[in-house]
Amino acid sequence: MTAMAPARTATDLSFLLDHTSHVLRTRMAAALAEIGLTARMHCVLVHALEEERTQIQLAELGDMDKTTMVVTVDALEKAGYAERRPSSTDRRARIIAVTPAGAEVARQSQEIVDGVHREALDSIPADERVVLVRALNRLATGHLATPAEGGRRARERAK
Repeated sequence: MTAMAPARTATDLSFLLDHTSHVLRTRMAAALAEIGLTARMHCVLVHALEEERTQIQLAELGDMDKTTMVVTVDALEKAGYAERRPSSTDRRARIIAVTPAGAEVARQSQEIVDGVHREALDSIPADERVVLVRALNRLATGHLATPAEGGRRARERAK
């Protein structure tokens, strides 16, 4: 006897968002790799250029854990794009300062990021594009703005 899969009663939004996000990230990674950057490096450079930010603040903005942030900043320093400096407001904190070379590569990487986004959006008709972006913004700032608290992973539940 074969098991019958349950019938879907709603659009698989998780698959649609996960799949398109994955493909977009892979295209972004490939495009940024052409100038020697990762998406995380781009994120740190752009946010560090906006205002003085600590390594911790930049990690939060980029949704990176401490180890990933350290590795990312180390790579930026090695490339000559950023450096750690004492904060002007908190001597215990370190800010990430972007070098002139880092500012130039951030400009280039932003053009690349904008181009990848533009290509994706240009692949659908303009009227649908406006609706899609509006709907995604509504989800991101409304119902799906905040992750659920205390959700356990499937592997933890299975034990």
